Amino acid sequence: MQSDVFGNDSEIRNFLITISYNGKNYHGWQIQTNAVTVQEVFQTALENIIGDTAYSVKGCSRTDSGVHANMYCISLKMIHSIPCHRLLSALNRFLPSDISVLDIKEAEQDFHARYSCKSKQYVYKIWNAEVRNPFLDGLAYHYKFPIDVTLLNDCCKAYIGRHDFTSFCTIDNRDTNNMCRTVTDFRVERDGDMVIITVEADGFLYNMVRIMVGTLIRIAQGKFSPDCISGIIEAKDRAKAGPTAPACGLYLNKVNY
Repeated sequence: MQSDVFGNDSEIRNFLITISYNGKNYHGWQIQTNAVTVQEVFQTALENIIGDTAYSVKGCSRTDSGVHANMYCISLKMIHSIPCHRLLSALNRFLPSDISVLDIKEAEQDFHARYSCKSKQYVYKIWNAEVRNPFLDGLAYHYKFPIDVTLLNDCCKAYIGRHDFTSFCTIDNRDTNNMCRTVTDFRVERDGDMVIITVEADGFLYNMVRIMVGTLIRIAQGKFSPDCISGIIEAKDRAKAGPTAPACGLYLNKVNY
C-alpha cells in the first residue's frame, strides 16, 4: 500500500535502492492505468515481501516506453525491520528476469531519489552496420548508413554548456517552466559496429536526449549542416531540430548524488 503519509514516526526508514532493467517490455518507469510499467512491477514485488505495510516509492526519473536503465535509483520509505541484504534478496526473488536490484542501503531521511540528484548520464546505442543484429533487438537502434563519428563528435560539443533546450523537448505538462539545463559532457564514440553517444547533464527535458541524437543523425545524413546545433538551440523551436530517435537505444547509465 503506497502512501505519502507517515506522520513523524522516528521508526521510518529511508532506503536508497539501485536497480537495472531492460525496458523493452515496459511503458517506462512511472505507473500508468493502461500499461505495465517498471514501478508497478517493482511495487508488486515489494508488497509480496512487506504485506500491507504502508510505504512510499519515488523514482529518480521518468523513463519513456522502451527505454532501459543500467542504473536507476529509488527512494523507499517505510516502517519495517527487514535488513537491507534480505530485502535485496527477496526483491530479486519476486522480480522478473528483466529487472534486477543491484544494491540497497539506508539513506538520510531527507534523501529523495529525484530531487537529491545532482546529475544524470545517458548513453544512446546505435548498431551501425548493413545487417541488423538479432541479439540487439529492442536494445539498440539499427542504422545501416555510414556514420562519421569524428564529425559528429565535433558537432555535438555545441550542446555542452547551459542553454535553453526548448528546441530539444517534446512539450507536455511536465516541462512548462524553466527549459534551461546544463550539459557537462557530450561525446560520440565507436566500438566496432556500435556507435555510443554519451551525454551528462544536471537534468533533462522530455525526450531531450533522443531529439539530440535525432539531430545528429540528420547531420550524418547531410540533411543538416555540421554547425547547425547552436542555431537550433537559439531558435527555441522544436520544429528546427531533428526527429526523436527511437527509444530502444537509450539507457539511463548513471545517477550522481
